[in-house]
Amino acid sequence: MRRVGAVLAAVGLLTLGFGVNVFAATDDGSKITIKSPAQGAKVASDVEVVYELTKGSQATHAHCFVDGEYQKGWKGTVKGMSPGTHEIKVVAANKDHETLAAESSVKVEVR
Repeated sequence: MRRVGAVLAAVGLLTLGFGVNVFAATDDGSKITIKSPAQGAKVASDVEVVYELTKGSQATHAHCFVDGEYQKGWKGTVKGMSPGTHEIKVVAANKDHETLAAESSVKVEVR
């Protein structure tokens, strides 16, 4: 029994290193689409992210991530991105702030 636990722990640690999500997010039927900025857009360091959320059975709002980093307090504008290529991702979330399966992302170039 200990061997099974050790194997599961090792697999969990290995998948974390590769960015694999072993815990699937709930698919409540929500849909989310980033309307602006467009894929590949050249933007300033502060950019308004316009999205459309079609709420499923659990979604109440959306969370924003830039290069995988949660944007705490996000109110629609991502601020202070450094020059270069960045991925902006918007993910549906429920009332408990748990992310759901619905997500949309774009890569932008900050001048």
